[in-house]
Amino acid sequence: MATEHANNSEHALTPAGYIEHHLSFNAHPVTEGAGFWTLHVDTFVMSVALGLLVMGLVWLVARKATSGVPSKGQAFVELIFGFVDEQVKNIFHGNRHSFIAPTALTVFLWVFAMNSMDFLPVDWVAGIVSFFGGEHAKWRAVPTSDINTTFALALSVWILMIFFSIKVKGLVGWLHELFFSPFGTKIWVLPLNFLFNLIEYVSKPLSHSLRLFGNMYAGEVIFLLLGLWAATGVSGTIFGAILGAGWSIFHILIVALQAFIFMMLTVVYLAMAHEGH
Repeated sequence: MATEHANNSEHALTPAGYIEHHLSFNAHPVTEGAGFWTLHVDTFVMSVALGLLVMGLVWLVARKATSGVPSKGQAFVELIFGFVDEQVKNIFHGNRHSFIAPTALTVFLWVFAMNSMDFLPVDWVAGIVSFFGGEHAKWRAVPTSDINTTFALALSVWILMIFFSIKVKGLVGWLHELFFSPFGTKIWVLPLNFLFNLIEYVSKPLSHSLRLFGNMYAGEVIFLLLGLWAATGVSGTIFGAILGAGWSIFHILIVALQAFIFMMLTVVYLAMAHEGH
């Protein structure tokens, strides 16, 4: 009996262990012995699955679209399309329908879908994963709470920004802007121009990614803390449930707002690439 009790105590999940378990990734090294190159399977699978789901739903609605009275699904999708297109129109003054508006729509819907996974109860997710992979299996259901996801998205936008800058201004024009703007063309200010533009180029993907990651990660931690509070007793259950419901309502705004901000920054950066200082 003593041995059994000791084993149960050893495997008891403490509050710190509970949070650590739910915030751990299903990580696997890409190559044997290469710890740096690690694949977060949960982030990858959830991101791809949600991307395919969003594309599939939009494709189904577009496939059944009619020119007459729209269905509820068609009206909802048209509302989102119109909203995103109007936002792009106010920022980008070129041919927005060739690339910028579709990219903005894709970013908004995909990031919103990934953010929305934060509403799944973590214990439900853990229960499903443990059923298939064992009690110690780990799975993070919110891809945007992984800095790798948000930085990869921001880095993709950053690469597109540089690509369009070179495409619109030419390589010589882009280099001229890099070294001769914004302080002028005097020789002694060229290093200042380059340093200023370098800081701008580096800060854009960092701020773009960290803003989304920080908000989603914090939201996930707050849900876990409220869940722990609800497990402390009757009063904790009552207050934890009330605050959890309130935080869920508030988090709906955060999920939508962060997707909107990420989309708007994407449009702003790509619009700036088509313009000069």
